[in-house]
Amino acid sequence: MRFLVTGAAGFIGSHLCRRLLAEGHEVVGLDDLSDGSLDKLADTPEVRFVQADLREEAAVRKAAIGSSVILHHGAMRSVPRSIAQPEKTSDVNVRGTLNVLLAAREVAATVVFASSSSLYGDRERFPLREDMTPMPRSPYAASKVAGEAYCRAWWLSFGVPTVALRYFNVYGPGQDPNNEYAAVIPRFILACLTGKRPEIHGDGDQARDFTFIDDVVEANLLAAQMPKEVRGRVLNVGGGQEPTSVNRILAIVATLTGATPEPVHTAVREGDVRRTEADVSLARRLIGYEPRVDIEEGLCRTVDWFRSASGLT
Repeated sequence: MRFLVTGAAGFIGSHLCRRLLAEGHEVVGLDDLSDGSLDKLADTPEVRFVQADLREEAAVRKAAIGSSVILHHGAMRSVPRSIAQPEKTSDVNVRGTLNVLLAAREVAATVVFASSSSLYGDRERFPLREDMTPMPRSPYAASKVAGEAYCRAWWLSFGVPTVALRYFNVYGPGQDPNNEYAAVIPRFILACLTGKRPEIHGDGDQARDFTFIDDVVEANLLAAQMPKEVRGRVLNVGGGQEPTSVNRILAIVATLTGATPEPVHTAVREGDVRRTEADVSLARRLIGYEPRVDIEEGLCRTVDWFRSASGLT
């Protein structure tokens, strides 16, 4: 089977390419390399790589020819970046998703759309369920709401099978710690390995549902089978355990690296929410999703990868 993976040179996309090839599938990878890097695909030369912007409708359509499934992970990511650049975030994420759906309709492909837990916004009731009304706090979150709506419309209007996966704080080996908008886990690991002071936004008691990359990849493969019950729907993809505070993450990383970090506390980032916690019961029931890597094991694997990749001890 041929898969088109958008955002293929990014963190999640490159892991998807690797797994798909291991299972014997043909993979076309599309990325504009604005955030991604071909280095992430260095060990997967079998990927037929297409460098193109998601906003280029003809390029997306051409890349999709012959594909049965599109795993749509290309996006302008990051809540802080979306606040700094709301117009571009909307243009890339919304128009780009529309182009993917147009291509899917033309080539009769199904679409798995990478959505985000950020669209839930701040809540007082947990865990977060898919039937809650989205309350986006940032342009990035709003763009994901729009993407989900387009996916549902494509199923109802044109019969294009779609499913949106709402990711909760994905982490793991291969995540870039040097990007200005890098996630907290790779930044903490790099700081602890290099003896630098890690930066914590706010008091560090904000808690997240962290999801290991292998579980996210598995969710994609399960969703790609597109059972009738999930078409046009959204599913939470979380870590399956109690949320972990940012302070606790740093403490675990410090233990794993043998560091004694002295964090620097900075202002809370605009658009950030205080807590996330996924109810994954719907994904468990409809596609058989079962998160298997807890936060301690996931951090251990991630630290080991960073040590190996950087040569740091």
